[in-house]
Amino acid sequence: MMYKQTISAKRSVLVLLFSALLFQPLIAKPGDIIEPFIGEYEGRVKFIDGDIAVERDLGVKISKTKTGFNIKWKSTTRKPNKKLKAKEYTIDFLPTKRSNVFAAAMKTNVFGGKVPLDPMKGDPYVWSRITGDTLTLFALLVRDDGGYELQVYDRTLVADGLQLKYSRIRDGQPLRTIETLLRRK
Repeated sequence: MMYKQTISAKRSVLVLLFSALLFQPLIAKPGDIIEPFIGEYEGRVKFIDGDIAVERDLGVKISKTKTGFNIKWKSTTRKPNKKLKAKEYTIDFLPTKRSNVFAAAMKTNVFGGKVPLDPMKGDPYVWSRITGDTLTLFALLVRDDGGYELQVYDRTLVADGLQLKYSRIRDGQPLRTIETLLRRK
C-alpha cells in the first residue's frame, strides 16, 4: 500500500511540474511588458518660451537590459542664432514589487548595486510605470527652498510611433506642457 501512495504522489508532482512548464509561456515575465515600446523614435516640437519661439529635435531609444530596461533620450534645441544645444540622458529601470512600476538605477552603491539618486542632495528621484499603452517616466526634484518640481514624460504607443506628452509642474502649478509625435525609426 505504501508503494501505491508513493507512485500516486510522484504522479501528482509530475502532473504539477508538467502543467507549470506547459503554461509558463502564458505568464508574463517582468521584461515582457516593455517589449512593445522597444525601439528608436524621433520627432520635432515647436513651442513658445516667454517671447521666444523654440524648436527642438527629440529622440528616444528604449531597449531591454538584462534585468529591466533602459530609456535614453536626447533633446537638441535650435537657437535663434542657429547654434544647437543638446542634452542627453540615459536611465536604467528595474522591476519593483509593485506591478508595472520600475525604479531608476542611476548610480552604483558601495556593494555594486544600482540605486536611485538622492533627492535631498539636489538629485532627481526618477521612476517609471507602464499603464496600458503608455510608458510614463516621472522625475521629482526637491528644490533648495523645499518646494518641488515634477517632470512627467508620457510616451503612448500609436500607429506611427510614440505620442509624447511632457509636463513640468512646480509646487502644483503647471509650467509647461508639450506634445508631439515621435516616429519609429
